[in-house]
Amino acid sequence: MQSDPKDIKTAVKRAEFTYPVMESFYTIQGEGKYQGHAAYFIRLGGCDVGCHWCDVKESWPVDTHPVKSVATLLEEALAHPGRLVVITGGEPLMHDLGPLTETLKEAGFRTHIETSGVTEKITGIWDWVCFSPKKFKAPNEGILALTNELKVVVNHPSDIPWAQEWATKLPSHASLYLQPEWSKQDQMNPLIVDFVKANPEWQISVQTHKFLQIP
Repeated sequence: MQSDPKDIKTAVKRAEFTYPVMESFYTIQGEGKYQGHAAYFIRLGGCDVGCHWCDVKESWPVDTHPVKSVATLLEEALAHPGRLVVITGGEPLMHDLGPLTETLKEAGFRTHIETSGVTEKITGIWDWVCFSPKKFKAPNEGILALTNELKVVVNHPSDIPWAQEWATKLPSHASLYLQPEWSKQDQMNPLIVDFVKANPEWQISVQTHKFLQIP
């Protein structure tokens, strides 16, 4: 059976689509539901959210990173045995993620995203959506119904009741995580532990990759 020329043209165009890539690497997912799983991370450049505690501020500019095509990103991901790809940033949804995720899915990858949802459009085909809202910028509410995992970084005690408010807006199957901001662990950990003990539908996310000293 011959391929439809239109399908071939679409595939070629998709493979040529480009993104600013701060870094991409094969590692272990350190946070949330898939903590401990081998994963290929693609960190896209560009973020206009501006969290003061962000540990990858170098990802914020959109125009200072190498540009890579979908074909190149796929080739690099295929060089490793894991078939889970995490698209992160920056704020990855600043970009049209349809071409990248469609290609990855066709090649047999699971597609995960970590996003604040602070974007006009929500693009891409996702197996897992980790929604990490930010207090100072409201998300596109379209992200709520797609959320598989809520991950709230706890930088202040008030972040815990704020996280509870978000949980009421999400699908009942969404996994709920509180993650201490790395530099505030000594102050926030006891509060989070007490809260999770009293509210067992919640879990604690710890940045295990930092303890393991891996990317």
